[in-house]
Amino acid sequence: MSNISCLNCGHSLSDEFCSHCGQKSNTERITLHSLIKNDILGSIWHVETKFFQTIKNVLFNPGKTAMDYISGKRIRYNNFISLLLILFSFNVLGLHFYEKFAPQETLAQSSDIKAFFSKYSKTILFVIIPMLAINAYFLFKKVKLNIAEHFIIGTVSLLGILILFLLDDIVSLIGLWKPISMIFNSIDKIIFGLFILFPAITYWNAFKDSYSNPGLLWRVSTFYVLMGLEISIISFILDPV
Repeated sequence: MSNISCLNCGHSLSDEFCSHCGQKSNTERITLHSLIKNDILGSIWHVETKFFQTIKNVLFNPGKTAMDYISGKRIRYNNFISLLLILFSFNVLGLHFYEKFAPQETLAQSSDIKAFFSKYSKTILFVIIPMLAINAYFLFKKVKLNIAEHFIIGTVSLLGILILFLLDDIVSLIGLWKPISMIFNSIDKIIFGLFILFPAITYWNAFKDSYSNPGLLWRVSTFYVLMGLEISIISFILDPV
């Protein structure tokens, strides 16, 4: 190894990365080639790869993703809160474009849930995770997770919902083209079904090794009953008419 000490902190080097500050040991002079290859393209590739890998894991293996994160396997994932804010912003943008381009009669026929999300999106972001976490904390006691860890599972569940919402926005926009509207209306209904089921998928995937199928079934069913009651109360408070 050419460097005997870290150029950043001065500590002795014994591996590819400095054990004290984490900087790479083979730090070289910046050239145009290294700037493009490592700093620009490397950073973009790293961010994009991690971002899409996290999206894929949240969508197809949400419970395991949450439990991995809780158990300390975090370097492979984007920060969930940052990702939540990014997806939330994309959803607001998607709804904006849909409302801009959709005919008035189409907007009048849009689902109540879409209209509710459009009107109360910020409230939803702050309320739904605590609701998911608190309900799960009391229903899934056997796994011995604290409330903060249940917040992580709730966050992953909401991430999946926001991904599906974003897909729904895209499908709805494409479906405005009349020749293919019937096909995309069918896809829209499938996505809506997945949106409703996603919390159940998340918690089943997270706790399938901790409970029997009947045990999971009654807990998830009770979870949905509680969520339905809480959402009804919140909807009435926000929009009593």
